Order: sequence, then structure tokens, then C-alpha cells
Amino acid sequence: MASQYKGYTGKVLDIDLTTGNSGEYIVSDEDRERFLGGRFLSTKILWDELEPGVDPLSPDNMLVIMTSPLTGTGAPSTSRYDISAKSPLTGAIGHSNSGGNFGIRLKRAGWDGAIIRGRAASPVYIEIDGCTVTVKPAGDLWGMDTQASQEALGKGGTLVIGPAGENLVKYATVVSGERSHGRTGMGTVMGSKNLKGIVVRGSRKIPIDQPEKFKKTVKKWIRLLKKHPATGGIAPTYGTAAFVKPLSARNALPTRNFSRGSYEDAHQISGERLTEEYLVKNSGCVSCPIKCGRVVKLDGKEIKGPEYEILCLLGSNLLNNDMDAIIRWNYELDLLGIDTITVGNVLGFAAELNERGMWDNGITFGKTDNFSQIFKDIAYRRGIGDDLADGVKALSEKYGGKAFAAHVKGLEIAAYEPRAAHGHALGYATANRGACHLDGGYVIYLEVSGPATLDPLHFRSKPGWVILDQNLLAAISAGGNCLFTSWTFVPNIAYKLPGHKILSVIISKLLTFSWLMIDATLKLPPIFMAFHLPLLPHSKALKQATGMKMNFGKFARAGERGYNLERLFNLREGITKKDDTLPKRFTDELLLKDNKKSRVPLNKMLPKYYRVRGWDKDGIPRKKTLRKLDLDFVDREQLSLPN
Repeated sequence: MASQYKGYTGKVLDIDLTTGNSGEYIVSDEDRERFLGGRFLSTKILWDELEPGVDPLSPDNMLVIMTSPLTGTGAPSTSRYDISAKSPLTGAIGHSNSGGNFGIRLKRAGWDGAIIRGRAASPVYIEIDGCTVTVKPAGDLWGMDTQASQEALGKGGTLVIGPAGENLVKYATVVSGERSHGRTGMGTVMGSKNLKGIVVRGSRKIPIDQPEKFKKTVKKWIRLLKKHPATGGIAPTYGTAAFVKPLSARNALPTRNFSRGSYEDAHQISGERLTEEYLVKNSGCVSCPIKCGRVVKLDGKEIKGPEYEILCLLGSNLLNNDMDAIIRWNYELDLLGIDTITVGNVLGFAAELNERGMWDNGITFGKTDNFSQIFKDIAYRRGIGDDLADGVKALSEKYGGKAFAAHVKGLEIAAYEPRAAHGHALGYATANRGACHLDGGYVIYLEVSGPATLDPLHFRSKPGWVILDQNLLAAISAGGNCLFTSWTFVPNIAYKLPGHKILSVIISKLLTFSWLMIDATLKLPPIFMAFHLPLLPHSKALKQATGMKMNFGKFARAGERGYNLERLFNLREGITKKDDTLPKRFTDELLLKDNKKSRVPLNKMLPKYYRVRGWDKDGIPRKKTLRKLDLDFVDREQLSLPN
């Protein structure tokens, strides 16, 4: 069914691997208006199609690949697309966003997305050539690494899994080019369906509703990104690795399985060292002016360099200062199809279990000569690798150590120490897919890693800021942009504040104590925000690309609506208030012995977070909240929602 809106192709592919048949899945324009695309439109499809309690590794689970209205339009950083399913790692909503060219190729083939159901009897791959869809045998590809698999699939946009996905490692990735869908085990779901990969080809143009106005907006937006200190200076120069040294200095760099926040050898794994000694050139996704990617050399070959998360979790978190080793592991893990964030946590937790005498596994802090072999053992589920392949939560349930098992809802914590930034900690606890820095709202950018203008340990101000950031980042993702385009929300002048101590303190106080205004803003109907923000041109670009009646208020409301739907999906799966928590290491232990505030006061923040969200004391969206967000299709009886 075609869409009245431009930017979309108006068609979603529906493939059943059990039968080999394919057709079209009907998506209404009402759902496009409400959920835009990406993870939110995927969640709506999963809500409609999945039975509650479905086994994530059964044929009944569905994999949904979904682009967004801005994907491939030429707007800045819009090569993004999403893969969603019920997560085999968490049992919650699982989704993973990535760049590269696959999403653009899918749209040019005439499809906004693809739904994959069932399970093939033997290994297969899917070939999409415009409207022609073929399921082909992949027995000769089974066992190949992600690079060899993509080469075998030939020209076009490619998605593949490696040995980790084939062997149902719970945090297996899906790889496209050099980009990875790392989190929540989407590669595991592909493996459970005997689906080795997808290749897509097409050459259709993506229609724009107001092409001339859209071009002007895009040009102005690119200039904004290139002139901004973060997106035009720090990110292109050092990539996300720029965070290593500042976070260590501010006690926010996870070190020794998150037992402390500062690493004495942070300079050895820093973005500065990576740039000065290893960088060959920058790289970036299609249509991205930021170019934050690193290209380095390994054994004479140019490969993707490590980003911040890898440098931290395979570096400071394991007491490892060997940059060469981290570069090599990053490459090896991508070939195997293993999530680098999760595996860094898994090794850190295993090392502490070993140190405490709780599990004799041969993994030790500061000793890394056996890691390459351990990665292979994980991918093939051999020896201790079979346990490690199930993640931190499963390890803690088998061997103990729940107090220092760094995960939320089963998803391992991303590379930021929660005790150093309480808003970020609240974001971890309430993020729908688990301990994700991006789904959680990335408030640490305002607290520590960016210009640092919010008091990181002031808890009363954080619920409103977290909700605002969660809604906006979610909307940006659903619309089709990379989340780094949100960095321009912080004006250029903020980056000059650290050099002006008194002015910096004044601004910090003003922003920290502006929480009453933030809370009030969150309650405003979209009609009171019927404008476009110059520093966040996303809503304007969406309006011009699609023809939707879009403004900043409607855009933020779309983020709030989608976030609530994800919450409802989780509630339906039995993931409730009890799961909005953090390990006791972060809530009970001090990060800094001389600072009693350096533990996360989660119990003080959660009640207000629920209240401002329009949820009841049990974290369940109230009836009036569902009505306000146009989520009336939810079966309240099924969720036992209050009246």
C-alpha cells in the first residue's frame, strides 16, 4: 500500500523463511505519522504480530529491518536504519541502529523495511533485487567470518552474521560493511532462523515533498555541523575516543570491572594517541559530514579503528593499556560477529569472579595474551566460552556476584561509570533495551563528557533532563539521523566556558536548577511548541522531506510515544519496575571515599521519573498518558493497567 507521504517508498517486505514465500506487509500512514520509522515503527509491528512470551530463539520471533523517512535523502548523517526483535539476551525489546549503506540500498530497491519470520530448514541467505526476492541456499557460507561472507554475497548492500550468530552466542552482531549492529543479540536471532545474510540491490530515487526547500535546509545543516566544536572539531579529529582522557580525569571511565572511574594509563589508550600514532585517515557513513570513524593499519592492512567503547571496555576495564592489542581484537570480534561492548563487560566480570575465587576461568586483570583464543571459544561455544557466550547476567546467576555484575535488564552497561553522573545512571536504569547510553538519553554529555554544565551529582534535576533527552534522541533515531547530530543542541559558546571558571559555575547552576522549567516543558502539548529549533533542524527536514505536519512539538511527542510503546512491550513481557535498577556496586558502594554523594541515589530519582513520565508508582503508563499519546490500541486488561 503506497503512502501519501514522500521520503517513504510506502512498502514493507514480508518474508517467511519456513515457506520461502514473500509478500508485502501493510503499514498505515497513521502509524507512519505516529512512529516515523526505525525502532518505533518496528516496535509497533512487533507489538501487533508477536504473541506475549514468545521464545526469542523460536521461529515465532520476528526480525524487523526498518529504515526511516530521512534515510538516504542526503540529509546529514542519514544512512541509519534499525534491526529489531525480541532480544535473546534480555527478553525485552531488542533493537540496534547502524549506518553504512544497507538501509539506503533497501530503500532504493523500493522497500522501507523487511520483516523476516519463521526458520529455514537449512542455512539460507536472502537476495533482494528490486521487487524480486529470492531465498537461496547458504550452506557454503555457513562458518565463514563476516568479511568473507559479504564478499561471497557480491555487490550491493549486505547484512551478515559470523560464527557467533551461527552458534547462538546471546550477544552476536549483524555486520554490514564495517558497521556492526552490536547490541541486544540481533545476530543471534538471525542465526536462530538459519539466516546467514541478506544482499540488496536497487536504483530507485527517494521522493522529496519540497525538494528546493529541503536542499537549502540540508546545506545550512551541514554548515552547522561543520562549524560546531563537537561535530566539526572534536569528533573528526579524535573520534569518540576523545572521551577517554576527560572521562578518566572526571572519574567516569570504567576501570577494573567498574570498580573505579579513573585509569592511570588512560593516555596510552586515548584518542590523542590513536590519532597521532595509528590513524591513516578518517571515515564516515554515507552523507555524513562528521566523519568520526577511524581507519588504522593492522599487519599492513587498512581496517576500522576502535571507538571509545572498545578502548575503554577492552582497555581500562580490563587494566589493559596495549593499543595494538585493542585494535587487533576490535577487528577479530567484528569478523566473528561478537558485540565488543558486551564482551568487554563479560571479561571484566569473569576476571573479578576469578579473582574472588568464585569461578576458576583463567581470566585475569592485566593479562591479555589469551584473549584472542577466548573470543574464538565464545564464538564457537567451546570450554569456558560456552558460559561466557550467555552474558553477564547469566554468569552472575550461575557463579554469583550479582552485586558487581554490570548489567541492566540483562544488557551489559556501556562504557560510562554511573556513579560519576547520576542522570546517566538513571538513564541506564530506565532505558527500554537495558543499560544503553544512547537509549538512556546520554545525559552524561551534559554532565561529564561534553562541556559539563549540569552538576553530575545533583539528583533532583535529573529525571526531567533524562526524559527530555530520551524522547529527543529516540525521535532523532526514528526519523533517520545519527544521534551525533544532537550534539549541536549544546551551543558553541558552551565549549568556551571551561576557560572561564566563574561564568562556568554560574551557567552550571542555572542549568542544574532549571529542572522546574524542564519538567513543565515536558507537559506542554505540541501546539505550544509549533516551531523548529535552529540547533536541531530534524523536525524541519522531516516536514520538507515527507509533507507531514511536523514541528518540534510533534517531533518530541513522537519520541515520547515510541518510548512509551517500548515500555509497554516490555511490561507485556514481564519486565517491570523491579528491572529499573542498577547493580549494588553503583547504588551501595562509594566511587570516591571522600564524597558521600558518589553512589547513585536511584530510589530518590525513580519516583519522580515515573511521575513526570505520566506513569503510576509501579512504572506503568496511566490511562490518560496512553490517551494523550494516541496509544489507545493497547490492551489494558492484558497489562493489568489501572483506570
